Amino acid sequence: MAAAGKKPGNKATKAAKAQETAAATRSHRPIVSSAHLASERLSELSEFEFALMMTANAFNRWIVRCMNAAGTPDLAALDVMVLHGVNHRDRPKRLADLCLVLNVEDSHTVNYGLKKLQRMGLVSGEKRGKEIHYSTTAAGREACLSYRKVREELLAEAAALIGRQPGEIARIAETMRALSGLYDQAARAAASL
Repeated sequence: MAAAGKKPGNKATKAAKAQETAAATRSHRPIVSSAHLASERLSELSEFEFALMMTANAFNRWIVRCMNAAGTPDLAALDVMVLHGVNHRDRPKRLADLCLVLNVEDSHTVNYGLKKLQRMGLVSGEKRGKEIHYSTTAAGREACLSYRKVREELLAEAAALIGRQPGEIARIAETMRALSGLYDQAARAAASL
């Protein structure tokens, strides 16, 4: 009979759990794109960077194809981001505003996207003093709404399948924004080496 206060098989259960944990630890091999960067000190960061690279490439491919499915072909990923940035809150934006929000250092790439969107009739520019303020046209707003419909149709159900709750996804996004600040700071430090 088991001693008072102790459950039968408690030691066996603990031992089994310890073996499972040890096996999981041994079997975990970091998935990285550059094994030479995955030191013991930064193996988790190397895993994150590889996942981020894969996610960024998949996201860029997705937004181009989503916009194409929404009826607006021939846009690059940055063009799609710029269009949504200009359309955000239905307020005119300056080039500097868009670069800041999109965290793009090379303003000429955003400027190129704005010119392309203007030629396509999706964005218009109004000169105010020395700067141009950009707004979406009716066609640009319609393109953004069509994109939203395709996005909701294709991603809403798929996002539920990965088993993450909306709050959890928001926390992941918060962590990613914090990490973007670390990478920005490291980039500034690297520029001074």
